[in-house]
Amino acid sequence: MQEEVNHKTIAFSINTTKMTARELKKAVSLFLKMGGFVAKKTKQRSYTGKQSLKKLMKQNTGISNVEITNENIGSFKRIAKKYGIDYALQKDLTANETRYLVYFKGRDVDVMTQAFKEYTKMQMKSHEKPSVLEKLQENKADINHDVGKTIVKEKSQRLER
Repeated sequence: MQEEVNHKTIAFSINTTKMTARELKKAVSLFLKMGGFVAKKTKQRSYTGKQSLKKLMKQNTGISNVEITNENIGSFKRIAKKYGIDYALQKDLTANETRYLVYFKGRDVDVMTQAFKEYTKMQMKSHEKPSVLEKLQENKADINHDVGKTIVKEKSQRLER
């Protein structure tokens, strides 16, 4: 009897080790259908970039803020995206002028200072450049003045002939 149990145990272990590729594929697909590891479901999703203030506060980091005017908000968004800053925008309703409060993580302070340095550098560069619209208006006025002179000149030449 003991010998029979030993033979059945050995036969069972041999049969289980001979798993084919098809059985392995079935097992893996069943595992993935069930959702894989349960630890993924409990993992907290971290948001990046622009997000709500509530989501930013849920990340359990200190929050700092900076004021930005309405004209500068678009260029700030580009630079924040470039530097990968997690931030939340909130409109300041207490002021007469439209202003925004930008909240960001406390650990991103160094990155924010670097981003603001680049932002101010970009703003200074744009103020130094002359406006293209103003140049076009000046050229348009010059062209109109020159065209007016040539028309008068042509009329006077026709009259002389």
